Amino acid sequence: MRERPVVVVGAGLGGLAAALHLAGDGRRVHVIERTDAPGGRAGQLRVDGYSFDTGPTVLTMPDVIDSTLAAVGETLTDWLDLVPLDPAYRAHFADGSTLDVRTDPDAMAAEIEALAGPREAAGYRDLARWLTRLYEVEFRSFIDRNIDSPLGLVGPDLARLVALGGLRRLSGRVAKHLRDPRTQKVFSFQTLYAGMAPHEALALYGVISYMDTVAGVWFPRGGMHALARALAGAAEKHGVEFTYGAPVTRIETRGGRATAVITSDGSRIEAQAVIVNADLGVAYRSLLPDRPAPRRLARARYAPSCLLLHVGADWSSPDLAHHNIHFGRAWRTTFDELVRGGVPQSDPSLLVCHPSGTDPALAPAGRHSYYVLVPAPHLGGRFDWAADGDRLVEATWAELAGRGYAGLRSSADVVRTVTPVDWAAMDLPMGTPFSLAHTFAQTGPFRPANRVRGLSNVFFAGAATHPGVGVPTVLISGRLAAERVRKA
Repeated sequence: MRERPVVVVGAGLGGLAAALHLAGDGRRVHVIERTDAPGGRAGQLRVDGYSFDTGPTVLTMPDVIDSTLAAVGETLTDWLDLVPLDPAYRAHFADGSTLDVRTDPDAMAAEIEALAGPREAAGYRDLARWLTRLYEVEFRSFIDRNIDSPLGLVGPDLARLVALGGLRRLSGRVAKHLRDPRTQKVFSFQTLYAGMAPHEALALYGVISYMDTVAGVWFPRGGMHALARALAGAAEKHGVEFTYGAPVTRIETRGGRATAVITSDGSRIEAQAVIVNADLGVAYRSLLPDRPAPRRLARARYAPSCLLLHVGADWSSPDLAHHNIHFGRAWRTTFDELVRGGVPQSDPSLLVCHPSGTDPALAPAGRHSYYVLVPAPHLGGRFDWAADGDRLVEATWAELAGRGYAGLRSSADVVRTVTPVDWAAMDLPMGTPFSLAHTFAQTGPFRPANRVRGLSNVFFAGAATHPGVGVPTVLISGRLAAERVRKA
């Protein structure tokens, strides 16, 4: 009789990583995905010769990808063609100045010196060293392992983290090194990915800035979705079975264990264990209705959402980098509007990604693809998306026109708009793709656990559980879930 498989529900990046680690253990693995392709949020939209990534655009820490593939004896270079982005970002400030964010410390120091003088450049070098030490302490002890209780935090690295100032506010820690408001923004805006304002976030979240500004940013040829295709391809090569177009409707349990998963067509797949790569709120409500959701999930705070514009056009500009951040004049007040007030920013900062500038194959010949992201309130805020969503879209086009993209809309032949209403239709609670905010009370052992109380063989992978949001951390979540299966 064949061994029952470990069933992975969902072929997002976390589920794919779990499948690879389990396959590397020699286990039989069956991935069941409701859509017709792998990737989850890291999907791809193809329209009239354009290919748009529908999820993340920033790829950091490729060594985590390499270790994921190494679980089955594969190497990153055999599956992906990664292009290092230099600059990682081009920052545009309200006073008309710009700053290229470079990974090489000497090149970055020169950029900052040209913008703000030698004292600021020296401050950058000190900040980069601090961010590196912060990452080294956090990664091994707080990110890259399962932590079952607050006691699991106690150890030498916690003392080192405190000594580094990790429990102070990030904005103040950055300001200790950098005096220019422009450079302060460049090294602190990343906390918005984690659902927090820089003046509210603890300094330990500077690890996100480290990944972006010190460790470097890459782009896979074929788009970010190429990462999902690579992981799925490697998994299939090593015996993982995939079923697409089959939504799972229920996890069958008996005697404190999962025994099978049931799909929408009534199919029953027996399971040795189950890893769920879906939002935890959806999983408890739809797949495990007899299991109470953790109390911390019921009172969870979600990160702000975003408004996305996917644009295909024949417009371009020589001033564009792959990632372009346009900062408004306001800063703290706009974060308060978004995070605390639940309303759109009155002076927003915008991210404009130009992927076809790096990989022309993502657009028809002579044309260009753009990905415009504007931070926006999720559906639990005070903004009425049904009544006012179109107005915000129009305001976004006006902001783009005023920030150097005046010809983009008129030259566009493809425009696709994604709002929190669309994210909610994809089963993302509160209509945010950024999941639970990384408040201190929702980080590490305080984040919803990756195992289900009362069920010995059901585990979670993905952004809503430990270690959290972001491509590298979601991949790590898959490995941590696979470790749970191994121990179970």
